[in-house]
Amino acid sequence: MRRVVITGIGLVSPIGSDRETILENVKKKKCGIDQISAYDVEGREVTLAAEIKDLDLEEEFTRKEQKRLDRVNLLGMIAARRAMKDANLTVEEIEKEKVGVFVSSGIGGLQSIEEEHSRGLKRGFDKVSPYFIPMAISNLTAANIAMELHAHGSCQCHVTACAGSTNAIGEAFRNIKHGYEDIIFAGGSEASITELGIGGFTSMKALSTATDKDRASIPFDRDRDGFVMGEGAGIFVLEELEHAKKRKANILGEVVGYGTNCDAYHITSPAPGGEYAAKAMVLAMEEAGVSPEEIGYINAHGTSTPLNDRYETAAIRSVFGEDPEVLVSSTKSQIGHLLGASGAVETGISILTINENILPPLIHSKYFDEECQLSFVTEIEEHKVDYFLKNSLGFGGHNASLVLKRWEK
Repeated sequence: MRRVVITGIGLVSPIGSDRETILENVKKKKCGIDQISAYDVEGREVTLAAEIKDLDLEEEFTRKEQKRLDRVNLLGMIAARRAMKDANLTVEEIEKEKVGVFVSSGIGGLQSIEEEHSRGLKRGFDKVSPYFIPMAISNLTAANIAMELHAHGSCQCHVTACAGSTNAIGEAFRNIKHGYEDIIFAGGSEASITELGIGGFTSMKALSTATDKDRASIPFDRDRDGFVMGEGAGIFVLEELEHAKKRKANILGEVVGYGTNCDAYHITSPAPGGEYAAKAMVLAMEEAGVSPEEIGYINAHGTSTPLNDRYETAAIRSVFGEDPEVLVSSTKSQIGHLLGASGAVETGISILTINENILPPLIHSKYFDEECQLSFVTEIEEHKVDYFLKNSLGFGGHNASLVLKRWEK
């Protein structure tokens, strides 16, 4: 089977939209969560989110382009452009190769859905934008990236809620491994910090109602009360190893294992005990050919919701032992929950930090739940990790795990 390496990473996140800024803010333990600025939160139960505030869309897109693209498309396309640049690829090279695009979104163009519904109520629904449907449907971020890059291989959108971009990376890994493509742009994009998006998650009691941004997204803490919505995009350039070597690409890491399954239990709650989340981890390690003892770090799904953190801890313990030594953290403590983009952005941040011999810390969690006792990374300290595992768990019982390997030059 062919080996699959990472030759480019493009990230747009609440703690930065370029590698240097993200690394600096991880080291500073900066929190990207603050009061919502996208709309007036007066009288709302939920007032905090992790918005992107360092990105000027005017520098990236013309007004005409912004008019026909939803924010979820724009963020994904920016991440793809940066991944392409990072991989030192050109459009001419992409056109000639077997290049695919696998980009997830949990919800798609929610901002456009809200705006066009309001316009329809005022002007009549036959007067909504002709771009409305292409802006709203989830697959169009992947399609727009493919069109811009001239990537003529398989173009897919994996909609598995919060496991989406982890599934996208895993399925891309398998497609390259088995020879269907040579390169795939894989990841996810999400832009759901809108009145309806926040309102919907508030109504189902999924979001934190904390008003202190330093005590809102606190995975595994006994005081956690829900997740904090984030936005952003993460795109990887995954490439067959020999293909990457031939063009002298800079290799950042290697994808070596992938496991995925479904709890088939409940529309929102993970299955008690985390049995199938544990199986997803085991499947990923089996494909990677590594034992639990070889995994040095787990970037947990860690949403800061009562059920997820409890059951994910149970899953980790069932695989790694009742008192596991493997290091664990959740990047959501810094960037909130990016839904369908969370797996890709968190994996990207993990790779960048591991290549610096540090790990992304769990910030602001102080009083760990007795049912969530693990070996948490809370400080910036030197750690050399050869293999790490990424978990993503989505509404509907979707479980996805990746095993990635440090690349030794």
